[in-house]
Amino acid sequence: MKPNILLFLALFCFTFGNLTAQEKNNGFQNSVNADSNRVEHLLDSQTFEFIANTALPTGESSKSLVGNGYSMTFSPEKIVSNLPFYGRGYSGMAMGRDKGMRFKGKPDNLSIEKKKEFEVRAIVKDGDTFKIFLSVGNSGYATLTISSNNRGTISYSGEVVESRQ
Repeated sequence: MKPNILLFLALFCFTFGNLTAQEKNNGFQNSVNADSNRVEHLLDSQTFEFIANTALPTGESSKSLVGNGYSMTFSPEKIVSNLPFYGRGYSGMAMGRDKGMRFKGKPDNLSIEKKKEFEVRAIVKDGDTFKIFLSVGNSGYATLTISSNNRGTISYSGEVVESRQ
């Protein structure tokens, strides 16, 4: 009789444990789907903000930007960049205090595609030509890369959020 009780208890624990794990996985999956839907909605609206947490200059160590309010705001009418720049400048740069990657203008060729991740591409002309590439995961975490004629390429990691403007 004891072996039957032990077998019953073992089967009960195994079944209950699997159901609990499935419930946890379903809750996690629902959270992932909600994040993915939020990000897709933001990008479909073409009005969102990238908040930079880290600067990743080419050939240099990363720089923390947390708490400094550095961002890039996207809309079909205007992209506004308020980001710092670390890296190499080329000829044609004005002498004096560096203004960072601060520019604004109407985006040329703004495109948003859903591949494995979301890919946002645009070109902004504001004294220089800035080529923008933003790769956004389903969770909202993103990597922004900016290249221009007068500076080295720089990347930033951060997240995409609803625009504050």
